[in-house]
Amino acid sequence: MFKDLFSGHAASYSRYRPRYPEALYDFVASLVERRVVAWDCATGNGQSAEPLSRRFERVVATDASERQIESAMPVANVEYRVAPAEDSGLAAGSVDLITVSQALHWLEFERFYAEVRRVAAPGAHLAAWAYDLCEVDPAIDVVLHAFYAHTVGEYWPPERRWVAERYETIPFPFRVLPAPSFHMTAEWTAEAMLGYVGTWSAVRRYVAERGVDPLSDLGPELRSAWGPAPRHVRWPLVLKVAAVTPR
Repeated sequence: MFKDLFSGHAASYSRYRPRYPEALYDFVASLVERRVVAWDCATGNGQSAEPLSRRFERVVATDASERQIESAMPVANVEYRVAPAEDSGLAAGSVDLITVSQALHWLEFERFYAEVRRVAAPGAHLAAWAYDLCEVDPAIDVVLHAFYAHTVGEYWPPERRWVAERYETIPFPFRVLPAPSFHMTAEWTAEAMLGYVGTWSAVRRYVAERGVDPLSDLGPELRSAWGPAPRHVRWPLVLKVAAVTPR
């Protein structure tokens, strides 16, 4: 059974989650010589499937959550499937690139990596990336960090530690290849930031267990520090890439 932490707010997840840079997709696509099939594993709302569709002939985007798949934007050469990462239903030796965005830490590692090896075509690569806390400016960062660590800190699932440790300690049985640094950016108002924070798994768990929304206390403090104008928000990405099979 997978941990379904996001289906209950799939629409908000699609609306408020930041977008990955095009340069990231250019890089991961450049890892492989053959660009016939990409598998976007744990695709969520398909945020990575659409950019991959412009770089590969076909994309298979899977997620264990039917609600997330239902919220994904249709793309002509993207096939969305409800399937767990550990049992994709893809043919053996059929995939050129496997991508996992902001989701590797939720998977059953041994079973998933076995599935990666099974579906990988000659020359296939795996690329997994994630992001932790954003950066705005010191006055705002301290507010968000306190909320993250103290207000909802005890409600983070244990798997979240892999992200906090920047994937440096996450089980990864392949030889990691060099990769450039990437980051996401957005120009957001305080309301957009509050919408994003509301998608955090710890916030949803806090609400479920306590019956109150912690954003009601965060909102006034964040708005005061933020001001009325949009702010530049930056999320550093961590990226692990590896060759799965030799060419």
